Amino acid sequence: MKYPNFNEEKKLWKKGYKCVVGLDEAGRGPLAGPVVAAAVAINPNFEYRSSKQIQNSNIKNSKHAFRISCFGFRISEVRDSKKMSAKQRQEVYEKLIVCKNILWGVGIVSEKIIDKINILEATKLAMNRALDNLIERVSRHNLRYRVNYDDGYDCFLLIDGNFKLDLSPPAAPPQRSPAVAGQKSIIRGDQKVFSISAASIIAKVTRDKIMQKYHKKYPQYGFNKHKGYGTKAHFANLEKFGPCRIHRKTFRPVSKH
Repeated sequence: MKYPNFNEEKKLWKKGYKCVVGLDEAGRGPLAGPVVAAAVAINPNFEYRSSKQIQNSNIKNSKHAFRISCFGFRISEVRDSKKMSAKQRQEVYEKLIVCKNILWGVGIVSEKIIDKINILEATKLAMNRALDNLIERVSRHNLRYRVNYDDGYDCFLLIDGNFKLDLSPPAAPPQRSPAVAGQKSIIRGDQKVFSISAASIIAKVTRDKIMQKYHKKYPQYGFNKHKGYGTKAHFANLEKFGPCRIHRKTFRPVSKH
């Protein structure tokens, strides 16, 4: 199995981009609930050694060294969130959000805004919000990264998908520092790029938690199981009870009711 790697990040670090951000979303397809995006930036100064490099070194316990020399866990644990079980995602999520070599941000856009501006634009808005949340954290953690982002280091975005973000105001406030200097769309980026894959996990787990809370308010729909996606059970409950407040009214299966 091929796992996401750091090839894209390394290319950009070599070009001088110290803040390389992977972006992904969760929740474009469901009939209910928000769309959630996450942004992940990796410390460009982290000490990375491949398993081959470690095997060729004098370190006796190579498995332990591989785990410690990276992020405190095996980098192979981070992969496309859609190919992981809920338990696996939760376990990796808990490691990612406390990892000293990773900074992250989350952006959430409600179903009301999705209905107003459409799901693609809502996804872009969620990514912009996640980026703003991340940059705020980056500004607070310059010392942790041993990189002074105030010296003019710009961000470069790696986006999962085939679209790019509108970075002009008001979506991207002028006070963003570091500024966003460029972006690249990567189809199936969550399977190829480590920072995008990490973002996919954070976005998915964050959204699942939101839908778990909605289940307590609207238990008749089973949001705790299908998370708002169009399963047979969801369609049956939608037919029986009609849409609730968090259903996306412009989505065809919901708009029929």
